[in-house]
Amino acid sequence: MIQDLITRVAAAAGLDEGLAAKAVGMILGFLQKEGPQEQVQQMLAALPGATDLIAQSEGGGGGGLMGMMGGLMGGGIMGLGANLMGAGLDMGQISTVGKELMAFGRENAGEDVMGQIVANTPGLSQFV
Repeated sequence: MIQDLITRVAAAAGLDEGLAAKAVGMILGFLQKEGPQEQVQQMLAALPGATDLIAQSEGGGGGGLMGMMGGLMGGGIMGLGANLMGAGLDMGQISTVGKELMAFGRENAGEDVMGQIVANTPGLSQFV
């Protein structure tokens, strides 16, 4: 299931599957920390393999200057953006990954769950 999402994101954003997996894991990890817990858990349950992807993306964290900037920004949506750029994505690719992830979430977890996640995660609505 999660592999379908990674393949879809990689094709849409022009990324290799390894980078697509890292980006999806980073975004899911952000949602797990910042989003409404009940709905995020429902989404993760509807996406088998998602929690493994989060763990993998946290392991080899976005180091370097952009990773440090993400830390300095105190996390949140701006920190996530800096970390994704540090991993090698540009703003267009970040937007594409976010949109594809949300669309996949709607298909698998439902519009209500994803709508609540977007509405109740600070800053997310401007990116998806």
